[in-house]
Amino acid sequence: MLLINARPNVLLKDPARETVLFRGRAIAAAVIFLALTVMLGVRMVQLQVFEHTHFRTLSENNRVKVLPVVPTRGLIYDRNGVVLAQNVPTYSLEAVPDSIKNADQLLAELGQLVAISESDIGRFKRILKSAHRFNYIPIRLRLTDEEVARFAVVRHRYPGVDVHARLSRDYPLGALLAHVVGYMGRITEKDLEKIDQTNYRASSHIGKTGVERAYEEVLHGGVGYEHVETNAQGRVLRTLLRQDATPGADLYLSIDVGLQATAEAALGDEIGAIVAINPRTGGVLAMVSTPSFDPNLFAQGIDPESFKALNTSLERPLFNRVLYGRYPPGSTVKPFVGLAGLEYGAKLANGKTWCPGFYQLKNQQHRYRDWKRSGHGSVDLHRSVVESCDVYFYELALELGIDRMHDFLGLFGFGAPTGIDLGTESRGLLPSRGWKRNKYNKPWYPGETLITGIGQGFTLATPLQLAAATATLANRGLRLQPQLVERMVDIAAGREHVNAPRIVGQIEISNAKHWDVVSKSMIDVVHSKAGTAKKIAEGIDFRIAGKTGTAQVFGIAQDAEYDEAKIRKKLRDHALFVAFAPAERPRIAVTVVVENGGSGSATAAPIASTVMQRFLRGPADPVTAPRSKLVALGAQ
Repeated sequence: MLLINARPNVLLKDPARETVLFRGRAIAAAVIFLALTVMLGVRMVQLQVFEHTHFRTLSENNRVKVLPVVPTRGLIYDRNGVVLAQNVPTYSLEAVPDSIKNADQLLAELGQLVAISESDIGRFKRILKSAHRFNYIPIRLRLTDEEVARFAVVRHRYPGVDVHARLSRDYPLGALLAHVVGYMGRITEKDLEKIDQTNYRASSHIGKTGVERAYEEVLHGGVGYEHVETNAQGRVLRTLLRQDATPGADLYLSIDVGLQATAEAALGDEIGAIVAINPRTGGVLAMVSTPSFDPNLFAQGIDPESFKALNTSLERPLFNRVLYGRYPPGSTVKPFVGLAGLEYGAKLANGKTWCPGFYQLKNQQHRYRDWKRSGHGSVDLHRSVVESCDVYFYELALELGIDRMHDFLGLFGFGAPTGIDLGTESRGLLPSRGWKRNKYNKPWYPGETLITGIGQGFTLATPLQLAAATATLANRGLRLQPQLVERMVDIAAGREHVNAPRIVGQIEISNAKHWDVVSKSMIDVVHSKAGTAKKIAEGIDFRIAGKTGTAQVFGIAQDAEYDEAKIRKKLRDHALFVAFAPAERPRIAVTVVVENGGSGSATAAPIASTVMQRFLRGPADPVTAPRSKLVALGAQ
């Protein structure tokens, strides 16, 4: 009988073999454990000993951040302490680029909390491209209290986004001094190429025009820093260390706000420019360019539509006519040409000629007309300035020649920048033989000499050049550089710097009586019965030395007659007037240019008279800052 095993698949245990297998596995595990322990130990030594400083810095950077502190910008005042540019506290919604993952999504969500315009979005994205990754950049400026509160509720949902209290630039007098003070605007990539970026890490705006731009370094101050401790969401918990920013210096201008308002009111709705200078110091007392604009639009971030309206306006409100407007000076150059005739010993300067109402060069049929069709009869230098006889100055200019006229007028600053402390300005144009040859490759003609003698032709001057030249005439040849800033006050350092008068030079005249001859003729322009500006002499208790000017805008046919009433406004002559007063001891020199204003005697002279009376007699009431009162004062 056979016996069968019921469990054929059961393996018999082998204790010896299992012991060997276990020992092998234990040794392998121990080796691996030991290797890992050694590696961990080496890494810990590396981290805690060799790379301790590096990782401690990284750790601190997660906890401690270094933030720039914006310096307080200096204020701008007029000569009497009236505030022209100030800083006002505002709230702005800002974000750190390093914390932004999706800019469009972030802006869309924030737009549900505060009003963010398309221009705000466009500006933010432009700045985002070039901004430092850890510097806050504004999304929306000038938040309302309600918007600040609305964002504060959900602040924790937006790490790296916060509301900051900042000081924004404000111009309390608006358009009154826009072309003098200028305005601030956002820092652009072009600006970054010119400035010390370290000093502007906390700043978002910079001076763009006027005093704001010319004195940017003085007004801006120095950036400060603070070390702050933050939590995981980036919220500041406490300040660990702070280095205060250095505030900018305050500027006091030579401008008299009351006089500025008077000048603007006197100009009214006309387009033009007025400059008033203290001939004793070169300080600019008033500088008006109309039309003007509100600089607060730029300080707050002007929208594209408003900027386009200003930039494309036919009246060009953004154009500073005082610095860049180039006008034919017309008859206002006649006193200077007359002085040149005396200085060079021209026969006509000490003689007479006959004015039949026109002048002809020898062997030519063309008639160079006088403004008075019937002529002035027998005239000398004095009478020709008083009655503004063109024929006399045609003949005197021909005797002098273009070379001597060019050189002499150049002594008074014609054809060159005045050097005013506003940076750039137009040179004007003082023609010469060499200039025409280089410009047009043509010779100089005698007829061009004639019309240069009455301030027409190629000759162009800015209102500031005319005012500076008139001040030099009032100073009997002492030429001072016009300047706007009288003094700079650094409150933080306890220092004050006064800008002393800057002497450009002294025009040497062979005979001092020549100054008297020209001054007497200019006085009689206003105070004689035949003077072209005699109407403004009524009711004043001081003497004015002045000269009217009327500059052609377009040519008139040989036998045609100029009829202002039949000519469109834009084609009418420019009206000019230059003057200084009191004539014996000048304290103010004024230039008025009214575009397409017609007659200098009827339009420009009364405006200059109003300005001079306001300055020499003083205001009836003290000057105050609100612009409404200033305009009212100017209208009186």
